[in-house]
Amino acid sequence: MNIFKFEPIYKERIWGGTKIRDSFHRSGINGENIGESWDVVDRDEDNSILANTSFRGKTLSDLLRSEGKTVMGPHWNEGYRFPLLVKWLDCAERLSLQVHPPKNVAERLNGEPKTENWYVAEASEEAGLFIGLKKGTEPEAFLQAIQDGKAETFCHRTESQKGDSVLVESGRLHAIDGGNLILEIQQNSDTTYRVFDWKRLGLDGRPRSLHVEESMKCIDFDDCEPELISTNTQKGIEVIAESDHFRIKKVNIHSNDSIVFKEINSDPLLIHLLEGRLQVNHEFLSKGEHALCPFSSSCSVTSNEDCSFLVTDRFSRHAQ
Repeated sequence: MNIFKFEPIYKERIWGGTKIRDSFHRSGINGENIGESWDVVDRDEDNSILANTSFRGKTLSDLLRSEGKTVMGPHWNEGYRFPLLVKWLDCAERLSLQVHPPKNVAERLNGEPKTENWYVAEASEEAGLFIGLKKGTEPEAFLQAIQDGKAETFCHRTESQKGDSVLVESGRLHAIDGGNLILEIQQNSDTTYRVFDWKRLGLDGRPRSLHVEESMKCIDFDDCEPELISTNTQKGIEVIAESDHFRIKKVNIHSNDSIVFKEINSDPLLIHLLEGRLQVNHEFLSKGEHALCPFSSSCSVTSNEDCSFLVTDRFSRHAQ
């Protein structure tokens, strides 16, 4: 079985821009406010379309119903969803201040927990990220700041640069500032509680809804001033994120290098190409594309030029 590639699903957002189209040379994108490209997704409301193999034109859900154990491994049960959601975020403007619920809180709020990782693929000079709170922030003071429209005063902001990475665990207060192009690899969840939206209006001209009560139940007030990881730009492999739900490695290789990443009948993995052009088994990836390497197949990569890419693994046993 060969690797699988997918057709992206584009999402217009008030804070979006044109970098997904321009940086990845993607034709057929309409609109100037494309904020998200959902590139690997298995949800009721959105499902990736296969772009290659005999399953071309079918959904990721179709593939897993038909070949779940072949793709994901012998532990796979019919009815499971693909455990990750992979998307590009073009943050031309600042995103809302938000939080995702931890598992114990999500169950009470009828939501889904979500841990995610951000990899900064491009960043302008003024780009930054809001991650966690400033030291000493108390819940009562933060709630009052939200009500006064001054939530930013308690948020920890740090400058972002190309190659930075950060793990955003459930419960971590966060927002992406304008000027970032980010690869987000996350649990398969779409539950987000919006804490504050900088007093702006949505695409419909109305204020977007906030979820302050739910957010206050989710925010980890002990999560203060975390640091970003500045990833390596030299040849090599490094782990840049590790959680209970996935592991992410960054790989830099030179032209004509080859690496075997998995053998036949071993856990599946995802490859996300950041720079260059890469051959994965018999398929080629261009900048911004992804490949799913199934359980039943080995996976080797060969570079036609200097390449940077991420490899996500250790996710297949967390499906449900």
